[in-house]
Amino acid sequence: MESNCFVLLVEVVNYLVLIICVLVGVAFVTLLERKILGYIQIRKGPNKVGYMGLFQPFSDAVKLFSKEQTMPIMSNFIIYYFCPIFSLFLSLLVWSVLPYDVGLVSFNMSILFFFCCLGMGVYSVMVAGWASNCKYSLLGSLRSVAQTISYEVSLALILLSFIVLLGGFSLELFNKYQNYIWFMFLSLPLSLIWFASCLAETNRTPFDFAEGESELVSGFNTEYSSGGFALIFMAEYSSILFMSVLFVVVFLGSNPCSLVFYLKSMFLAFVFVWVRGTLPRLRYDKLMYLAWKSFLPVSINYLFFFIGVKSLCFVLNL
Repeated sequence: MESNCFVLLVEVVNYLVLIICVLVGVAFVTLLERKILGYIQIRKGPNKVGYMGLFQPFSDAVKLFSKEQTMPIMSNFIIYYFCPIFSLFLSLLVWSVLPYDVGLVSFNMSILFFFCCLGMGVYSVMVAGWASNCKYSLLGSLRSVAQTISYEVSLALILLSFIVLLGGFSLELFNKYQNYIWFMFLSLPLSLIWFASCLAETNRTPFDFAEGESELVSGFNTEYSSGGFALIFMAEYSSILFMSVLFVVVFLGSNPCSLVFYLKSMFLAFVFVWVRGTLPRLRYDKLMYLAWKSFLPVSINYLFFFIGVKSLCFVLNL
């Protein structure tokens, strides 16, 4: 009994250390993004606070959490208040699925757990827009929900293809089967579809319709300020980091305990920012056309192809 309690305590401490590292990573990803966008747009990035702007994320955090919190009188206040907290909680909870070898939670149904967290994230955006009792927020949340649900289908079918190929729901299998060749080389179209779908899932350019500033003021978070806005902001960047890490696990096959794994993840985070600095926003009907008429047929065909390959291997083994 005491050993079980000790193991549980170690896992909890390890997870808390992971969360702290993720939050520090989120802070410096914001700095990285502003620096890269400064170079892309040929202007100055943050370079005043500390050496080369290294303390800028912390000064932003102090500013955001010390500002006055606005309280919309007509909002459904309890739900309005807790939605950013729930959003950040989900984006941090999903980090537990990564296949670490150092005592963190690593279970056999991690892919299903990832999809559960991804599906629940839709509700925090939708309810935040509704509870604000603002037309701009509601419109932004509805657009975000339609976009997220559309691209989740492609993500699910791509992972289902690999579930069929690997024969399990654990992310640890991806490390095991990519020792000699990465899945990115075996299925390059799927990796590109996955990356584009990750951009849509995290509401990033060119799919940032939930925060279309030119027509929606600021999207579903129009009525949020101070700490609430900061929590939504942190949840978004935590999701970007996680999607970068998950792309490396699924397609670039590295062990999370190696340095190369983190270099690849940072390169993917850089590509997220690179896309934001170079591509314009799509038209909304083009976004939906891309999801249902382009990505979905390719994902389904690959799923059938992998089922055929697995069946052929099973027959040959017999």
